[in-house]
Amino acid sequence: MSELAPLIADLALILICAGVMTLIFKKLKQPLVLGYIVAGFIASPHFSLTPSVMDTASIHVWSDIGVIFLLFALGLEFSFKKIVKVGGPAIITALTIIFGMLFLGFMVGSAFGWGKMDALFLGGMICMSSTTIIYKAFEDLGLSKKKFAGLVMSVLILEDILAVVLMVVLSTVAVSSNFEGGELVRSILKLVFFLVLWLVVGIYLIPLILKKTRSLMNDETLLVASLGLCFMMVVIAAKTGFSAAFGAFIMGSILAETLEAEHIERLVKPVKDLFGAIFFVSVGMMVDPAMIGQYWLPILIITLTVIIGQATFATIGVLLSGQPLKTAVQSGFSLTQIGEFSFIIASLGVALGVTSNFLYPIVVAVSVITIFLTPYMIRLADPAYDLLYNHLPERARTFLDNYAQSADPRSSKDSPWRKYLGAIVKMVIIYGILCIAICAIGFSTLLPLAEKWIPGIWSHIVTAAVILIALAPFLRAIMIKKNKSEEFQTLWESDRANRAPLIASIVIRFLIAAGFVFYVLARLFHISILFIAVLVVGLIVLMVFSRWTRQYSRRIEQTFLSNLNSRDRQAELLGEKKPEYASRLLDKDLHLADFDVPAEVDWAGKELRELNFGQRYGVHVVSILRGARRINIPKATTRLFPQDRIQVIGTDKELEAFGAALIKHKEDSPETWSDSEMVLRRLSLAEGSPFVGKNLHDSGIRNQYHCLVAGIEKPDGNLHIPDATMPLEAGDVLWLVGEHDDLETLMAL
Repeated sequence: MSELAPLIADLALILICAGVMTLIFKKLKQPLVLGYIVAGFIASPHFSLTPSVMDTASIHVWSDIGVIFLLFALGLEFSFKKIVKVGGPAIITALTIIFGMLFLGFMVGSAFGWGKMDALFLGGMICMSSTTIIYKAFEDLGLSKKKFAGLVMSVLILEDILAVVLMVVLSTVAVSSNFEGGELVRSILKLVFFLVLWLVVGIYLIPLILKKTRSLMNDETLLVASLGLCFMMVVIAAKTGFSAAFGAFIMGSILAETLEAEHIERLVKPVKDLFGAIFFVSVGMMVDPAMIGQYWLPILIITLTVIIGQATFATIGVLLSGQPLKTAVQSGFSLTQIGEFSFIIASLGVALGVTSNFLYPIVVAVSVITIFLTPYMIRLADPAYDLLYNHLPERARTFLDNYAQSADPRSSKDSPWRKYLGAIVKMVIIYGILCIAICAIGFSTLLPLAEKWIPGIWSHIVTAAVILIALAPFLRAIMIKKNKSEEFQTLWESDRANRAPLIASIVIRFLIAAGFVFYVLARLFHISILFIAVLVVGLIVLMVFSRWTRQYSRRIEQTFLSNLNSRDRQAELLGEKKPEYASRLLDKDLHLADFDVPAEVDWAGKELRELNFGQRYGVHVVSILRGARRINIPKATTRLFPQDRIQVIGTDKELEAFGAALIKHKEDSPETWSDSEMVLRRLSLAEGSPFVGKNLHDSGIRNQYHCLVAGIEKPDGNLHIPDATMPLEAGDVLWLVGEHDDLETLMAL
């Protein structure tokens, strides 16, 4: 009999322990993450009552794969457009928490006499709250629809992306072993470059590839292709000096903008759950009871630091963003735990070999305690607010109330200058990064190949031509775009003083484009600067006035924007996302609400002009969603059908009245099923029957009495299929189908 590999035996032990613990924790209504950690402790050498994992090195490799899948799945749920939509309050709060807790964690670690890396990684571990735990707590406590819950979830979205950035920064600091500001700036610039480059390239190319191969994609091929793209980006990220988890997150974020995002997320979920479970089990394997007993005081102090620090900094951040004190306290008390990212950052420190052995089990213990206390902290928010508000001086209460009222986000509108300069800076950064990438690829890859296969100066001529052709659409966009925009025209015509800076902005962009062309030519050709300058001017003029360059530049931008917004457009079409204009209605105290038409409501089947919602309830139907079809601005003759979803505009009061009327009409619908039950009866036609001598059509049995003749039995015993022209005779037996009351009326004739 062949010997079983240690890895297989270890996986069997891990999955059995994990399965048992998840069932127990599910029964106890506790987070499954805690169950996985307990399972890891049971399977570790620190627990002597059960068999232990033998090949821990292989298990750590599997847990690294688990981190990759966790970050890939997080990227699939994430969209960079969400950062724009979460708004100022979430951004201010998230930044306040992260910087505050980083500083607090570093100070606590330093106070214990730990090394700088231990203290820095401790700060990183305690500055991120657990999205999974908070989401589940809100659902269990019925708080998901509260205003503060929406703000907390927005903060968590930002914390997730900032956690990935923090991992990159910590990795850079750990590798360089210093805290120099210049090194950090270079790392952040490198991160931004990598992030923008791959997001732009990925969102442009990958949806096109998926669209072209859609007919070939089934569940199996889509899963394999998606995971292949994920691990391709993992390798690219590792080759460029970033962590594997960061690469997985980037590819997940790219795929999140495709139409197949939800399908991919559904396919990846079982794989993510499996490897994620192995990762969290490996976290539990790191827990050493002896070490926890030895470091009980740091565990207690760090736990208090997390609870008090998160609650304090979150409350301050929400207050700074202009929210009421009650919302701030509720948000702060909801964020008083650490979770998944704490383990990931802890494992990063272990993998890089820059943190001490005691730090990992300490953070696990703190996480378990704070997760367990989360529901109780959320419940304490209201009493804490009452206590705080009652003890605040009157001047402080008045100041906070006035500050919250004055910080109305609708009152802050962007000026034309801010819109124009914001668009210019964004465009120059994105296209500039693409141009840098094209130059880097051209000189590192294309030039050596050209020198190998093309003799003499022609290798440099070919290289220059290819690089400049690739640069042309992007350089033209840098120079020309936004020169005829609405903001530019408004600024130009509103004040003559604006014209000089507007012209300067155009000149600067032309100089940037000319700089790229000059760099390419100067690096490839050793000729006089004056001659290169003349070539640069000629090429710039050619790029500006070339029809091909103009068309290609527009096509690239349109394709990118189409891919970027395709998922939103599909969500709007299917009614899963409200259209853009819905947010603008708030300024007029109007709202867009969705209502489903129940099958039993008496509105179903009627035309909109019959229902007359505008006169009766003051609301207007703007769209009807019927399956995959969307009817915008429906006509008065359009009928409502069961299961339609209607999008209605009105004020809060009008929409509330409309919803109540819909429920009332549904409740008033007949539900006496016994009265509408269909039965079969037998009717013999005597000589004096009013139906004798008439055919079925003229008898009125169907139209007048609402009954159906299923068959006609003649005196000879033969059963005939009914015919509308068949005359009825005395002695015929009619087999009738109908409702009970209708049949009784017919039989009484």
